[in-house]
Amino acid sequence: MADDEKDLGDGPEDGGEASSEPKKDSSGVIGKLLKFVAIGLAALIFIVTVVIITFKIMSGSGATAQAAIPQTEAYAAIKPIYSYYDGLGNISTRSRDPTPYNIVAAPVLEYDLNDTATQTELIARKVQLIDFFLNYFSSKYQTSLQPENRSKIKEEIKELLNTTVFDKARVRGVLFTQFDLFEMQ
Repeated sequence: MADDEKDLGDGPEDGGEASSEPKKDSSGVIGKLLKFVAIGLAALIFIVTVVIITFKIMSGSGATAQAAIPQTEAYAAIKPIYSYYDGLGNISTRSRDPTPYNIVAAPVLEYDLNDTATQTELIARKVQLIDFFLNYFSSKYQTSLQPENRSKIKEEIKELLNTTVFDKARVRGVLFTQFDLFEMQ
C-alpha cells in the first residue's frame, strides 16, 4: 500500500506541478497584458482630458471656438467658371431724364457651365432680351446709371430676368463689355 500511495503521491505531484506551471505562465502573461492595457487607457484618458481643458482655456471660458477668416481678397471665395452669352450686341437707348442721356450698353449674361437648356433659351429669347434691356435702360434716370450703382443695376437685372423673362433658364450674373452715358445736345 505504501507503494500505491507513493505512486499516487508521485503522480499527482508531477501532474500537479506540470499543470500548475503553464497556468502560472498564462495567467502571468494575461495579467501583464491587462496591466499594459489599463496603463494605456489611463494615459489616453489623461491626454484627452488635458487637451480638452487646454482647448477650453485657449478659446476663452469654454465658449465655442470659431476660426476667424480674414475678409481680404486673398481669402475671398473663388468664383466658379461660367458660360457667357454675348449675342445681344450693343443696346442703345435714351434715359428718362428731361434732357435725355444716350445710353450704350453691351450686356453679357453668365450662366452655369455646360447648361445647354439655358443656352438654348437665351438664343431663343434674343429679341425679348434686347427689348427687355431697351425698356429697362429707358426707364432709368441718368443718376441711377452712374458707375457707383453698377453692382446694384447688375443684381436688379439678374433678378428681373430670372423672375419675369425666363421659364427654366437661370442667369448667374450680368456683365457689361460696354456701358456709356452721353449727354444729348
